[in-house]
Amino acid sequence: MIYTVRPAGTYQYGMTVDAVPTRRYRAIWISDVHLGTRGCKAEMLLDFLRATESDFLYLAGDIVDGWRLRRSWYWPQSHNDVVQKLLRKARKGTRVIYVPGNHDEFARHYLGHNFGGILVAERPIHTTADGRRLLVLHGDSFDGVVTYARWLAHLGDWAYGVALAANHWVGLIRRRLGLPYWSLSAYLKHKVKNAVQFMADYRRTVADEARRQGVDGIVCGHIHHAELSRCGDVLYGNGGDWVESCTALVEHADGRLEIVRWRGESPVEAEDACACSSSRTPGFPRSTAWSARSTS
Repeated sequence: MIYTVRPAGTYQYGMTVDAVPTRRYRAIWISDVHLGTRGCKAEMLLDFLRATESDFLYLAGDIVDGWRLRRSWYWPQSHNDVVQKLLRKARKGTRVIYVPGNHDEFARHYLGHNFGGILVAERPIHTTADGRRLLVLHGDSFDGVVTYARWLAHLGDWAYGVALAANHWVGLIRRRLGLPYWSLSAYLKHKVKNAVQFMADYRRTVADEARRQGVDGIVCGHIHHAELSRCGDVLYGNGGDWVESCTALVEHADGRLEIVRWRGESPVEAEDACACSSSRTPGFPRSTAWSARSTS
């Protein structure tokens, strides 16, 4: 099912709500938050949500981790605060569209329903300010392990949880030493040749789906790797995650797209030299980002 959606000072991590400067975007895509797990960076996501406003907010899957919650219950106040913030944005006029993923697949039973102003949709199409049509989905249907070997997907989820636990202790040590946030699990993933090849294959596969649907581009999540690039004639966007990289895809008022890496008080180094630009807007975190405009 495809829905077409239509319009209806450096920041310091931990500032109070009243002190947070606001940056306005036309659209924001976030995915793979994994509320209900200890690896979720709920506080950082809350800071991001408080510091940004948008006409559209897409929740591109795995917002809640139903797999992990079925095994053991973990739901601190910060995770509840994220849900309340999303509902508050919907009440104040932001078009919030929730696209379920594999970890929150229970929400797929409610496609087309509206909960507190949040629409649950399977494959919405977003039209940018400059007229490009972007298909939005989570992307798990293009992952053969998730689709055809669920036991292996659950085993991988367990191993990933172990890596995130190690990530937690590395983060504590780095904070004690006064060092900025750094993800051990993300570093290991990007150093493994097979993981890099999987991400390249995944990109090509979802781009093929965009061509089949006759759209200009596709925005997804699932693989926890933020990216904005072109696959031939198709624009590929991935918002990343909020357990390792703390990233989001955003659209500016002129239709320009950008990956924002949320790091609070510390600047971010580029991992890729592709169309790279550094945002230094006063009152907003400095972040390295990929920018893409329409080539038409």
